[in-house]
Amino acid sequence: MLTFMWVIFIFIVIQRFMELKIAKDNELWMKERGGVERGREHYKWFVIVHGLFFISIIIEFSYRGFPTEQFSLVLFTLFLFTQLIRVWCIRSLGKFWNTKIIISPEFSLVKKGPYKYVKHPNYIIVGIELFIIPLLFGAYLTAVIFPILHVLLLFIRIPVENRALVEAYNIEK
Repeated sequence: MLTFMWVIFIFIVIQRFMELKIAKDNELWMKERGGVERGREHYKWFVIVHGLFFISIIIEFSYRGFPTEQFSLVLFTLFLFTQLIRVWCIRSLGKFWNTKIIISPEFSLVKKGPYKYVKHPNYIIVGIELFIIPLLFGAYLTAVIFPILHVLLLFIRIPVENRALVEAYNIEK
């Protein structure tokens, strides 16, 4: 079971690095077409928090150990469900998906997939993941601290993103 848990962990880390590559490619594509980045000042805090998130899981997981009877099929199923929604978010935005706020009024605002129903579905999924993933590993402290840090960062990011969308697309907040 311990090997399976490390496979899950490594999968998540590789997934995040692949997403950063997609985001960088999309950033370049958008900027070549007049996209402008907003919120650059706070972006570093997302990088720091998400990096510390993985370090925190490793520390807690290593410190506490992982008894084989602890594996939760329910949590694992919820994790898989969040991954499906995460992929749905990314695919729905396509070239416009990014970890940064990059806006261009040259393109229409995407309102398909989960974005048809919720304004910031990716942020919701990330918040859920920051709770579920540590629980999978028995990292209970991480499961409490990092969703709170995520919400605190969103109090900065969402207003910046909403202002950028209002300016670019003349939409109401």
